[in-house]
Amino acid sequence: MILPPEAGPLLAAFAPLVTQPTYQRLVTLLAAALLTPGRRTVANLLRTLGRLALGHRTSYQRVLSAARWSGLELGCALAAFLLRHLVPAGPVTLVGDDTVDGHKGERVYGKARHRDPVRSTHTYTAWRYGHRWVVLAVLVRFPFATRPWALPVLVDLYRSADDDRARGRRHRTPAQLMCRLLRLMLLRFPGRTFLFVGDAGYGTHEVARFCHRHRARLALVSKLHPDANLFRPPPPYAGTGRPRVKGERLPKPRQAVAAARLTRSTVGWYGGGTRRVATATGVGHWYKSGCGLAPVRWVFVRDLTGTHRDEYFFTTDPALGPAAVVEKYTGRWNL
Repeated sequence: MILPPEAGPLLAAFAPLVTQPTYQRLVTLLAAALLTPGRRTVANLLRTLGRLALGHRTSYQRVLSAARWSGLELGCALAAFLLRHLVPAGPVTLVGDDTVDGHKGERVYGKARHRDPVRSTHTYTAWRYGHRWVVLAVLVRFPFATRPWALPVLVDLYRSADDDRARGRRHRTPAQLMCRLLRLMLLRFPGRTFLFVGDAGYGTHEVARFCHRHRARLALVSKLHPDANLFRPPPPYAGTGRPRVKGERLPKPRQAVAAARLTRSTVGWYGGGTRRVATATGVGHWYKSGCGLAPVRWVFVRDLTGTHRDEYFFTTDPALGPAAVVEKYTGRWNL
C-alpha cells in the first residue's frame, strides 16, 4: 500500500471494528485522502487512486453510505490509541470547538442555517447552510511545533431547534452535546483525569455544573461573563422553612476588579510566546436560577502591551492559579 509502515499500529486499532472487506476499502480511501487536494469526496478519492482501487466504485461509496460500523466505537478506539501513545500518564487536556460545513442540498439530513465563525466579525454575522459539528479533541505537543495540536477524536452533529421540533426529538444545545462527549470519555477511560478547555460557547453554567459533579476527574477552563452572579455557599439549615440554596451575594467579577490591586506576571500567550499581563482573581459560587451553584475561580487578565482586550476566565478547579488558567486558555491549538 501507499501508506507508510508507521501507520500500521493505528490502522490495526480500527481493524476489529469493521469487516475485512470494509477494512481494505477504508485503508485504500485513507491513503487517497492523504494524496487528494481539494474536496475529499469519495469520487475525488477514486480519481486519485485510479487502478489502485480494486473492485467496483460503488463498493467504496457504500463504506460511508451503507455503513455497518459504529463511528462512536471508531472514535473511542482512536482516543485510546492517542492516549496510549502520546499521553501515557498524567492529566489529559481536552479541547472543544464547533465547525460549520456547508451543504446546500435539499435532502441533506440535519441541514440548518448556522453562524459561520470564520467569516463573521464583531460587527457582521455570516450565515451558512449545512452541518454544525461539535468536536472534542485531545491536546498534544510535538517537538516540531510551537503551538499544541488538537487531534479530534469524537464528534456530534448539532441539530437545530426547528429540525428537532419537526422530528419530535429533544433539542440539545452544543454545550449539552459536549457534555455527552465528555461523559463518554469519563466512562471509557476510568483511570484518567481530564481538563477541558472551551471557548465562551462551552463556558456555560450547565457545563460548569457537569464538571463540578465529576470534579474528581474533570475540570473546566473557559471564559466567564464579567457580570456573573456569584454567591457564598448556603449556610447550614436552621430547621425552619425551606433550606437556602445560596448564601450572601459576592461582588460581580467586574466590580471586584475595579476595587482590586492587579498583580503583574509573565504568562504563556497565543501562538506559543509569552506576554506581560496584570491579573486579579477571586472565588465564588456561580448561581443560575433553578440550577443550583457551581463553585468557580475567576481570573481577570489585562494585556499590558494593549494588543488584546481585557478578558475574564474561570475554572472549576480551585487548585489552578491565575497564570495556569490563562496559559490553559491562551494556549490555542492547531486543529
